[in-house]
Amino acid sequence: MIFKNTDIERELHLIKKKSNKELQVLKEVQRILEKDNAKDSTIKENLKTKKKIHNNDFDFNLLETDRIYHLDQIKDICINYRLRFLDSRYFKGKIPQSAITKIKELESVHDLEIKGFKIMAPSKLFKLEDKDDPLLFAPIGNGYFYLIHKWGNDLHPFRKLLVWPFKSIVNLSLFVFLISYFATLIIPEGLFSKENSTAEFWIIYFFMFKCIASVVIFYGFALGKNFNPAIWNSKYFNA
Repeated sequence: MIFKNTDIERELHLIKKKSNKELQVLKEVQRILEKDNAKDSTIKENLKTKKKIHNNDFDFNLLETDRIYHLDQIKDICINYRLRFLDSRYFKGKIPQSAITKIKELESVHDLEIKGFKIMAPSKLFKLEDKDDPLLFAPIGNGYFYLIHKWGNDLHPFRKLLVWPFKSIVNLSLFVFLISYFATLIIPEGLFSKENSTAEFWIIYFFMFKCIASVVIFYGFALGKNFNPAIWNSKYFNA
């Protein structure tokens, strides 16, 4: 006989066996997803923790050296671009899933739970959501930090120039002097007298300087502004 009779009981058993395997696969997938979600929750808690952590036991042989930065280098960038470098718990923007994924990858490779996260970003990002580019760091120790992830858009190409006056009182004074000078130049000739003279120019310049300096001082005091070196690692709004 070429064809064998079909054993219904055997077929039923095979279907059951197949179903059990599929069920095991589903349970395994569910277990993996639950474990992954639990890991996500742990990382998010570590990003919000108030506990001070000064180093993580990374395997230095596995770190990318071009992602290691000293606190002094971070400070220079913060001062030049008017950024802040604060604990991640102060960050009010949304940390993307890509950053969480990167943290999980690092934890898996280095077999550790990373803590003590820091974020470098514009001041307003520590109060409101924005589109500029935050950088996520983790402490290595001895003043060194490892750049984990960057997201968002790049800073405006002229940001360094725009925040230059806020680097120091000297920069701000020079800025006010220059603005006053250009403002004086655009005053129409003969507006205050029929004859143009050097004395008249400097009198108008002095007047413009006082007006602009008054506005700058009022703006600084009214909004609690400070110079870049004073705010780069300050957690206070009116630093």
